Amino acid sequence: MAAATWPLLASLLALALPLLILHRPLGDHLARTYTATGHLAPERAVYRLLGVDPDAGQSWRAYARSVLLLSLVGVLGLYVLLRTQGMTPLIAVNTATSFVTNTNWQAYSGETLGDAGQALGLVVQNFLSAATGLAVAAALVRGVASRGPAAGAAPQATPTLGNFWVDLTRSITRVLLPLALLAALVLMSGGVVQTLRGDLTVTTVAGGTQVLPGGPVASQEAIKLVGTNGGGFFNANSAHPFENPSAWTNLVEILLILLIPVSLPRAFGRMTGDLRQGRAVLAAMGLLGTLSVLALSAAELAGHGAAPEAAGAAMEGKETRFGVIGSAIFAAATTLTSTGAVNAMHDSFTALGGMVAMLNMLLGEIAPGGVGSGLYGMLLIAVLAAFVAGLLVGRTPEWLGKRIGRREMTLTGLALLVMPVLVLSTTAIGLAVPPLRRSIEEDSLSATGPHGLSELLYAVASAANNNGSAFAGLDASTPWMTLSLAAVMLLGRFVPIVLVLALAGSFAAQRPAPATAGTLPTHGPLFIGLMAGTAVLVTALVVVPVLALGPLAEGLS
Repeated sequence: MAAATWPLLASLLALALPLLILHRPLGDHLARTYTATGHLAPERAVYRLLGVDPDAGQSWRAYARSVLLLSLVGVLGLYVLLRTQGMTPLIAVNTATSFVTNTNWQAYSGETLGDAGQALGLVVQNFLSAATGLAVAAALVRGVASRGPAAGAAPQATPTLGNFWVDLTRSITRVLLPLALLAALVLMSGGVVQTLRGDLTVTTVAGGTQVLPGGPVASQEAIKLVGTNGGGFFNANSAHPFENPSAWTNLVEILLILLIPVSLPRAFGRMTGDLRQGRAVLAAMGLLGTLSVLALSAAELAGHGAAPEAAGAAMEGKETRFGVIGSAIFAAATTLTSTGAVNAMHDSFTALGGMVAMLNMLLGEIAPGGVGSGLYGMLLIAVLAAFVAGLLVGRTPEWLGKRIGRREMTLTGLALLVMPVLVLSTTAIGLAVPPLRRSIEEDSLSATGPHGLSELLYAVASAANNNGSAFAGLDASTPWMTLSLAAVMLLGRFVPIVLVLALAGSFAAQRPAPATAGTLPTHGPLFIGLMAGTAVLVTALVVVPVLALGPLAEGLS
């Protein structure tokens, strides 16, 4: 393990430097995108097609209705398209739900879906789901940054949160499309396949024949990573050489996963008029993320277990072109965000390494989290931390000049509880109801005991957090798994979104209180540590008992 310290540090430095350089201009661009008053000509054409007045603001309720309407139409439309591609009804329900919720859980083999289903169905939802996350984050930031109703205004004259359709369109035209186009060109230069010819049959040197799979892979791979979607064109996902050919493309793909989530705190600072707030949020994210990467890498490099120790490294399920370090960093990045892409099989990770990946999701994917969802998830943690700090010093809790009262705390608490309630209750129901337990044990799990529990727990946590990765030994094509995970994905995505928008509306209705000598600074090291500690404490209180029964028990055995 000691010999791998320098390669690990070099890999982390190769990722940290580009992120440090790029997050400033991209964060500033994101802030301009969501504060600009003008509209581009293509955007105006979209608004006319939708029948939307781009200059009309929406209350939080209208904003939430727009989000839910778009998502409902997306699920129904994608379901119909997938059925025309020959997908079975239950798998089509699961897949449509998965891609609309930005989960990209795949209970089918990627190669079995034709190019039409990939390009017209999945890629479209990759853009729309990522743009929805960005729009909700922008709405929350506007609510926090709002100066409240004008003096003398009627009580019902609450400031709006913007316009969802405008935010959605701008997220695609000004952010996701340009980045995805650039990313696709870089990936193509690295050897990622991009063709419309389909599969190619070639004659081998020995005189036999071999079918080489093809398709528009690079274009889908780009938005899969930039939008923290994660669904692979091939079943092996980013472990497939046509999706991720080499060690340097592996680093590029990790960079693409982290780029927008790392830049959003900068946009938050710009939009609130205080860059220090953005730096504090980014520092808390960075602290948690760095600890996770180091812990997962250490677990995999240590290689505890009979097979890894006999082989000299924990290389089962990993590609030799990436090695342990490249696989561990990718796994940490994809579970710290809501991406879910994999370049190694997480089921083959060491018990403690798999536990860290699982813990990344159970933490709420906030370090730095998914596109949009990571920022509003960490801002919920910031609200909770400010509330706790206010109570400790005996002051009315405030954050960025906004009072945190009963309504704000109720909304924050409910939003933070949605994921653990879904994970623990769904796992418990599956194991407590005898017919469901028999189905899970006989048809879904490839292992028994602690590792079998880990497979099930990982799957439900992945669905509830809209991640999409899985322990590869799990078969999720059974009726219970497809339908329960579909329900968990829907609830895990949209219940928090509605609660976050309600919180944004509550903040927007307040006029900010002036800072005083007793106001808690929310941009210094103390509050950064408080945010990180709050995130860990909230997770530890809820999920450590079940982790002790699964991966921790397996790792200590």
